[in-house]
Amino acid sequence: MTIIEKIFSRASGNEVRPGDYIWAALDLVVMRDFGGPNVVREYQSYFDNNKVFDSKKVVITFDLHIPARDERVARNQNLLRKFAREQNVRLFDVNNGIGQHIIIEQGLVRPGDVVVGTDSHMNLLGGIGVAGFGMGTTDIAGAMFKGRAWFRVPTTIKVIVNGGLQEFVGAKDVILFILKKLGTDGALNRAIEFYGETIERMNLEQRITIASMVTEMSGDIGFITPSAEILQFLGLNTNLDGIVADPEAQYEAVYEFSVTQLEPQIACPHSPDNVKNVREVAGIKVDQVFIGSCTNGRFEDLKAASLLLKGKKVKSGVRLIIVPATMAVAQKALTEGLYEIFLSAGAVVTNPGCALCTTGHPGILAPGEVMVSTSNRNFIGKLGKGAMVYLASPATAAATAIKGVICDPRDL
Repeated sequence: MTIIEKIFSRASGNEVRPGDYIWAALDLVVMRDFGGPNVVREYQSYFDNNKVFDSKKVVITFDLHIPARDERVARNQNLLRKFAREQNVRLFDVNNGIGQHIIIEQGLVRPGDVVVGTDSHMNLLGGIGVAGFGMGTTDIAGAMFKGRAWFRVPTTIKVIVNGGLQEFVGAKDVILFILKKLGTDGALNRAIEFYGETIERMNLEQRITIASMVTEMSGDIGFITPSAEILQFLGLNTNLDGIVADPEAQYEAVYEFSVTQLEPQIACPHSPDNVKNVREVAGIKVDQVFIGSCTNGRFEDLKAASLLLKGKKVKSGVRLIIVPATMAVAQKALTEGLYEIFLSAGAVVTNPGCALCTTGHPGILAPGEVMVSTSNRNFIGKLGKGAMVYLASPATAAATAIKGVICDPRDL
């Protein structure tokens, strides 16, 4: 059996195979300040505000419009706070950060769990072996009441990545390279299992980066089997039963890549799979650079940017916005002196959260403006009508902010 087949077999109580339709028991149901208010309204409409299936297994996170940017958002957040009190469920308010990262830091998920939430990048939890899925309003409302959700068991593809990475080449470059090869529909309705020496050497931050962009391949979930280091971070022992595929597991396809010669990569407008070597587009003038998001907002991501920014200045006329993923990340960045580096360079550092992932946030672009972002999507209009967004690693983003034009960090 593959990893998803093992997890779904446990969660459904029956041995499953690809194509089966199942009801799976849920280990956690998550809703955020975006989408969450509609979930609550539907829940109250359908279930007359009866108690959720398990108050310890329902979580509300505020990570999108934080603090509230207008009265409508404030009312929605107030609705969620009230629901949390009435249902006695955990709520992580505006002073916490990105929901998926918070539930990892708080120990609310563990490898082999099945988790659903209102965020399309819930599957980044696959970076620690958790089956995380984004779902719509009605599905989440029903899941909160019944503690189960309906799934179709996906087929699985296997991606093997080998080779040592060059300096200034990281996990973001690896996943952009894979996206270039597979395309935005290369994993449609499928699970992915990532293997190989390159993947095995990756730390928590890098694994999150890989798993977070499975959505951009239209995949359901991408799994990386936790290392001993990851298990230690999660406070668990080394028992990996249920999150390790059998040697005889059947895969729909197997892809193998060598990244020894991989250069820094960049996804050009307006698709995450429109990927080129950074040097191919070097010199394009930018107006703004964003370092953060659920894909690249961990401490190691900020650290990589700080190594380039230390002692330097952001190019005049360029705006550099840096957003930690969580308050714990922000606190560590502060303690380690990263804030001093960022502020001295001329960057704007905001409170933890999703930030420049979609419209409606401070920092949205004007028509015709260009931004290099460490986020995961660059579809047309997503960050401002008529704007152009390039996706890159924190190192490439930092180098670009310094030069004022797209820049390979090796050339800085």
